[in-house]
Amino acid sequence: MSLAFYTTQSTFSDPGELARLYAGLPKDPAQLARITRDLIIHRMEGEIFGHTHPTDRLHNDAETRYTDDILRIIVGRNAAPLERRREVGDRFVGTCRDFSLLHCSLLRHVGVPARIRVGFADYFGSGDFHVDHVVTEYWDGGRGWLLADAELADPLLTDHWKPGFDPMDVPRDRFLVAGEAWRAIREDGADPETFGLHAPDQGPFWGERYVSGNIRLDLAALNKVEPLLWDVWGEAEGEPGDPLPEPARVFYDRVAPVVSGDISFEAVRTLFAEDDVLRTPQTVTCYAPFNGPSRVTLR
Repeated sequence: MSLAFYTTQSTFSDPGELARLYAGLPKDPAQLARITRDLIIHRMEGEIFGHTHPTDRLHNDAETRYTDDILRIIVGRNAAPLERRREVGDRFVGTCRDFSLLHCSLLRHVGVPARIRVGFADYFGSGDFHVDHVVTEYWDGGRGWLLADAELADPLLTDHWKPGFDPMDVPRDRFLVAGEAWRAIREDGADPETFGLHAPDQGPFWGERYVSGNIRLDLAALNKVEPLLWDVWGEAEGEPGDPLPEPARVFYDRVAPVVSGDISFEAVRTLFAEDDVLRTPQTVTCYAPFNGPSRVTLR
């Protein structure tokens, strides 16, 4: 049952009437990752590509939650078929979440079970730091669930970051899903200062509080709810950078195993359905990096 669930589109990944743009696309996950890569550029990749993003695109593209709207932006800038590589200036200016969501949408369309996973990567030139990241998890009939990073599907990016692995088979010790990151901190003594959006000397978005937020996002994604990374709900009392209260730490000690290792489909569905803290509400608080906080009602 779980494979069938992850083969159908979510509200966020559904191309809607623009599914016509998917006609004739290949079924190979690696080819679909490269198509995704050639339609999107990360907000932070301007220097790598020798490009300066227009301010409106830098601030607003990645506020686009739904795949049909992402596709409208892409074809509005260049109406060529999706498999046609876009010049950098014609691409959607997004984040890791957007690469993974579009890749996931394409995979689901061709019948490959897929879901996005939220966690932390160590392969972006960050030394011992595990940076906030999102990848695709897709089903391979011979090997089971594999992690893929469509953001690395262009040789320019693999040459730049030199991850040392196939982007279609990301090692699970190089990308830790959020539950595994929590357990690394709580059970294995990993330094919480090495997990976050950035190092502690650059701001407050790191440590146990940040990892707990990614646990909520990852559980939601396992239930095919894939909001923006800065859509927030269910936070423990306190501000970014504040230590988590002990009851919250104990709570996530119980939640983390459910979203770690070999996922039990029944367990993640039940936990999401029954827990008011973890379940994504209809209205969330969006802390848009450039545009400020707002309350947003999801589709």
